[in-house]
Amino acid sequence: MMLNQLNISVGIIRNARKEIFITQRDASSHMAGFWEFPGGKIEAGETPEQAVIRELQEEVGIDAKSPVLLKTLEHRFPDRIITLYFFMVEEWQGEPYGKEGQPKRWVAQSDLKEEEFPVANEVIVTALKNNQY
Repeated sequence: MMLNQLNISVGIIRNARKEIFITQRDASSHMAGFWEFPGGKIEAGETPEQAVIRELQEEVGIDAKSPVLLKTLEHRFPDRIITLYFFMVEEWQGEPYGKEGQPKRWVAQSDLKEEEFPVANEVIVTALKNNQY
């Protein structure tokens, strides 16, 4: 059986107060109800960096400036393999909001909770919480 391979770019939007902007996954999506860092699929011909800039514009309405790649992680599910590119975004124009109507909030980096995120995000959430980034 061929597993579905997905490449996803994710933006960790962090403000000067060390708060992280997160959004909640739609009830109809894979991993519904979990909180996540905004982002999405990398399209054909796009670099991970171009994808994160486009996705943040589409999802939360900001223009990300100089995203920095923190970590690339691969996560295997029974039906798919996901490669996640996590970018730190500390400079942007605009004010992030739930452009698709999704719930959103700012959370102090030290208050992030692994159990609120999809399992594939656990490593990065723990690292952020422990001030490794």
